[in-house]
Amino acid sequence: MLTGMLSAGDEVRARISEAPYKVGRMLGSGGQGEVYEGTLEGSALALKWYYPHTATDQQRAILATVIEAGAPDGRFLWPIEMVSSASVQGFGYLMPLRAPRFRGIPDVATRRVKPSFQALTTASVHLADAFLQLHAKGLCYRDISDKNVFLDPTTGEILICDNDNVGLDQTAGAIDGTPRFMAPEIVRGESVPSTQTDLFSLAVLLFLMLLNHHPLDGAREAQIHCFDLPAMTRLYGTEPLFIFDPSDASNAPVRGLHDNALAFWPLYPSFLRDLFTRAFTMGLADASHGRVRESTWRSALSRLRDVIFYCACGAENFYDDAHEGVGTGPGDCWSCHRPLQLPPRIRMGRAVVMLNHDARLFQHQADPAATYQFAVAFAEVDRHPTDSSLWGLKNLGGEPWTAVTSDGRTRQVEPGRSLALISGTQIHFGKFDGEILV
Repeated sequence: MLTGMLSAGDEVRARISEAPYKVGRMLGSGGQGEVYEGTLEGSALALKWYYPHTATDQQRAILATVIEAGAPDGRFLWPIEMVSSASVQGFGYLMPLRAPRFRGIPDVATRRVKPSFQALTTASVHLADAFLQLHAKGLCYRDISDKNVFLDPTTGEILICDNDNVGLDQTAGAIDGTPRFMAPEIVRGESVPSTQTDLFSLAVLLFLMLLNHHPLDGAREAQIHCFDLPAMTRLYGTEPLFIFDPSDASNAPVRGLHDNALAFWPLYPSFLRDLFTRAFTMGLADASHGRVRESTWRSALSRLRDVIFYCACGAENFYDDAHEGVGTGPGDCWSCHRPLQLPPRIRMGRAVVMLNHDARLFQHQADPAATYQFAVAFAEVDRHPTDSSLWGLKNLGGEPWTAVTSDGRTRQVEPGRSLALISGTQIHFGKFDGEILV
């Protein structure tokens, strides 16, 4: 059983509300403190208590700023209130409790959980959007890493924890970040954490989530025999080099050591590979202008989610929609190696969405200004009630659509009704249009 600074049954008191919380079981520990369950009249929260050496006046001031700023949205397990104890020196804070269905990124990397590509891409969209909301409040996270993000491997929903080090952009904080995720200029001691350095850390985390490998760990890392501080400083600070740098192959992945990177990289469409290449070439050399913004990641990752389609063997594949209309086939399945067959698709503006049997359409796919969410769809692919070989697009909204077939026939698609997936059909959804491609 875990034992720590607090004991089950101890009482801590909230600083402002003065509500008494009973300390429950210890949930875990990290570099700054320990986390326990805390309950008030049957309602459970998480309680983080700082180690004596981290319970500084600086940390107290940072925490007060974070609490006053408030959470950007519900994806952040945000500090609610500071707490203290009459019997234990120091302080801590209360935050929402993480549900058991959320698992850490290391669980994904070690295959203890195996989310689908759809769940991973959904989580990636949420991650980019969450940090966009944080940065829009003038805050930087400072410590983006695989230890601070949790995902539901079924739905792709995320939670971001350890928000007690969030601070105002370009101000000094209690920590500089986590090794291997810090921007090179922080590793070199040239910069303090900021939204710009957050962008680098975000790109590393996205690469790790999607390719199960670090973007700078290639041949140079394989040649290091003693992975000490000078070696890490050289690899991640003074001489960083992307493993897929198009102009310098000296840090390329080594077969037998870096097989995840070698296997996953060619699976993704060119638009995503190009974005990672920019993040770890221009983004290494020019922090101010070369780094990929959260909104750009969000748009690209949503696009990535849109182009997932299934092989007959059941494996998820990605369609490179840059090939749309140029006569290039979708290639072979990465899993069974048989030729792939494309499902029907719909083009809405610049977005091409694969109309798989389980596809749902969302406002942001056609309107980049809309909220990025996957809970409320305006349409979904639907099987014909009497002929299982026929599929259509069902209107889930409250207003009718107007559809025009390629031969000029027009029909209304009322809410709750479906439209056959016929190539060339134009659909006016109200504020935007779409075209079925088969």
